[in-house]
Amino acid sequence: MGVFKAAAVQMRSGESPERNAVDLERLVREAAGQGATYIQTPEMTGALIRDKEARAASFTSEDKDVIVATARRLARELGVFLHIGSTAILRADGKLANRALLFGPDGAVLATYDKIHMFDVDLDNGESWRESAAYEPGTEAVVTGVAGARLGFAVCYDLRFPQLFRAEALAGADVLTVPAAFTRQTGEAHWHVLLRARAIENGAYVVAAAQGGLHEDGRETYGHSLIVDPWGRIIAEAADDEPAVIVAEIDPAQSLAARKKIPNLKNARDFTINAGEVDAPRLRGAAS
Repeated sequence: MGVFKAAAVQMRSGESPERNAVDLERLVREAAGQGATYIQTPEMTGALIRDKEARAASFTSEDKDVIVATARRLARELGVFLHIGSTAILRADGKLANRALLFGPDGAVLATYDKIHMFDVDLDNGESWRESAAYEPGTEAVVTGVAGARLGFAVCYDLRFPQLFRAEALAGADVLTVPAAFTRQTGEAHWHVLLRARAIENGAYVVAAAQGGLHEDGRETYGHSLIVDPWGRIIAEAADDEPAVIVAEIDPAQSLAARKKIPNLKNARDFTINAGEVDAPRLRGAAS
């Protein structure tokens, strides 16, 4: 397992996939110029659009998508693993998926992941979100090899479901990914602590490219893209919510070392819950 450089690309995606593709190319080239061989972009790299009709008119199938085409070309030209944190993809059944795509150095799609947990919340500042009204949730966690490491996929709100990350760690993931478009309110409250917790409890690196700033559709996202090491230390962070590139070295051996020091993945035990009248399934320390 060799050491490699990972980059998290922070963006402020607008409503035009074509304009966002131009920004994507500029920032990915900057990351590759800094020596990154694995480059991750945020959730909804392609566009952030609140209006339902405008959103439906902007997105297309994977084979026609401008972000997919741009990413494929850049990965091949630059010889990098390019992880589009997510973009909206029109499925064959007419439903939208919030889909992550990983491209290899030859431009081929190595893996895809459809966001599992939908952001359906009402915040106390009046913000209300119903992601399930626009997107069909995924049903499958994904772990795949990249640059000598094992990469586990997640997107944004997935961060609040630790069982997903534990399952991926148990499946061999030593780098966990959380591309996101966290709101400013929730980001200020929980972004850093949750990302560090997922790293600590799984003995894994966490790479989290974020959207940041005030977007064309009126939403405001937190920024502060992070890379966290398996001991929970922040090793790279975007200073604010402006578009940026952060880079850090990933050494998969450090994940192995952290798991030897704190072998909680091995020490998990089966248990039952005594909840009185409530029927509870048999559980394990990790999701089963």
